[in-house]
Amino acid sequence: MDLKRVRNFCIIAHIDHGKSTLADRILQFTGAITVRQFKNQLLDSMDLERERGITIKASAVRIKYKARDGKEYLLNLIDTPGHVDFTYEVSKSVRACEGALLLVDATQGVQAQTVANLYMAIENNLTIIPVINKIDLSSADPENVKSQIRDILHVEDDNVLLVSAKEGIGTEEVLERVVSKVPAPSGSPDEPLQALVFDSQYDTHKGVLIYIKVVNGRIKPRMKIKLMQTSKKYDVLELGVFKPGMHKVSSLECGEVGYIAANIKKASDIINGDTVTDAENPAEKPLPGYKKMRPMVFSGIYPVNTKDFPTLRDAIDKLRLSDASFVAETESSASMGFGFRCGFLGLLHMEIVQERLEREYDLDLVMTTPSVVYRVKKTNGQTLEVENPMKLPPQTEIEEIAEPFVTATLMVPVDSLGNIMELAQQRRGVYISTEYLTPDRAKLVYEFPLSEIIVDFYDKIKSLTRGYGSLDYEFKAYQPSSLVKLDILLNGEPCDALSAIIYKDRAQLKGRAIAERLKELIPKQMFEVAIQAAVGNQIIARETVGALKKNVTGKCYGGDITRKRKLWAKQKEGKKRLKQLGKVQVPQEAFFAVFKI
Repeated sequence: MDLKRVRNFCIIAHIDHGKSTLADRILQFTGAITVRQFKNQLLDSMDLERERGITIKASAVRIKYKARDGKEYLLNLIDTPGHVDFTYEVSKSVRACEGALLLVDATQGVQAQTVANLYMAIENNLTIIPVINKIDLSSADPENVKSQIRDILHVEDDNVLLVSAKEGIGTEEVLERVVSKVPAPSGSPDEPLQALVFDSQYDTHKGVLIYIKVVNGRIKPRMKIKLMQTSKKYDVLELGVFKPGMHKVSSLECGEVGYIAANIKKASDIINGDTVTDAENPAEKPLPGYKKMRPMVFSGIYPVNTKDFPTLRDAIDKLRLSDASFVAETESSASMGFGFRCGFLGLLHMEIVQERLEREYDLDLVMTTPSVVYRVKKTNGQTLEVENPMKLPPQTEIEEIAEPFVTATLMVPVDSLGNIMELAQQRRGVYISTEYLTPDRAKLVYEFPLSEIIVDFYDKIKSLTRGYGSLDYEFKAYQPSSLVKLDILLNGEPCDALSAIIYKDRAQLKGRAIAERLKELIPKQMFEVAIQAAVGNQIIARETVGALKKNVTGKCYGGDITRKRKLWAKQKEGKKRLKQLGKVQVPQEAFFAVFKI
């Protein structure tokens, strides 16, 4: 097809504003799928996405659309996630497009992630088409939302489209606006091949599949290609596009989006943001790649059964291919055996990775308490980056510990301001500013230690604002803090999986809470279990799980008390011996419960 009739666009929005539903309506309206093939969240291919009702992976689809002017256009649509943990997926999608539909919920208005994704699109010079969704709801207030969009984008009211993705209202107007406003891809079919790698996937039969957008030149089967970052060469075996399933094509032309199968066996050979070029006639320089994502949260992943470690290693290798923001390196623990120290963009990202590993690869896993990366300055002048509490040097060797701080933007109803500010204060938030967007909505800006907001902060905001609050954050800098390492001891032995680096003033409170929770969750053993929380050599909290008791004197009826005392003493000696040899069994629920405290 003529390059002037190709349109590449994505849908960006805050979580749950209707991106996947609008994508469904566009596919139905253009006839890209039949009634028999249709199902809700069609582009969400994972069971996990359907169950949770969220998009985790960005999905591409190719659509043919006959516009009102009678011309046929080729549309490449990318549906993106909305949650702050999957911003990396959005950034990859934005680079493969020339335009973006900015979707805003008519009942909730502009949210924190709406603004973050909008700025990302503007930075990449995308044409923005504002769309207000869910106008069919009784609580919809499109006029108010229009004024919010006008303040952010400075657009006229008649440039804002009103749609209901659920009811199919306004779908044609959206497509017409895409055709008329989104520019055709720039590039030349006669230049040497340059194609941007924006995603990849592992296929059991075809090896690693590379998802690309052809910026210059064209690709044909049996062509020899070269990946410019790794300098590795491959022969193209298959080319295809997404309709929304995979369909083979005879070539991928300039401006088109599709996939390549080239018998690539190792997942580590592919880097998102790499440039594919012709091995015989290479391009002079690669395309600008992606900014490398820094993991924000670290946690250990261990198999419950140690013989599953090789399976876990293979599963993590394959998962890293389709999720470049997930990092992992092997580590060993005294109490858990061999496993991996993994980095995630947030707690939801961590939860999703764990569920995918358990479901897709049939593994039983234990996750350790999540932590962030701390910078430790030692007394000898050396600086360390510590993501695992077990690697923290002894207190006598530490001069200063710095923790990552983020700048957080909170969009909340005005009547919830007091509660939110109180919550922010509890989480060591530093107040920056308040801005009233409308009479009933305000934007708060705070600086927080990242460790204070990764676990349940977003849930608390949703709870305090009856679901109308939203959060977005970005890394600011490392700042020195008063931090200590909290150890949990079981019968005097440190359980390294439960260790954490926490704020000094809260150590006692948290230590007591963990000890009390573990007392409820650790089942009774054949011997007494002492649960202690310690900072350095000082015990700050203790709980005891009583031993399972057998009534050894049950067979004694009356008679001399000395016989009973002899049996009790014998039992006591046996318990002591068991305590020396026994290993405390900690159930997986205990680990989950601890990192929710």
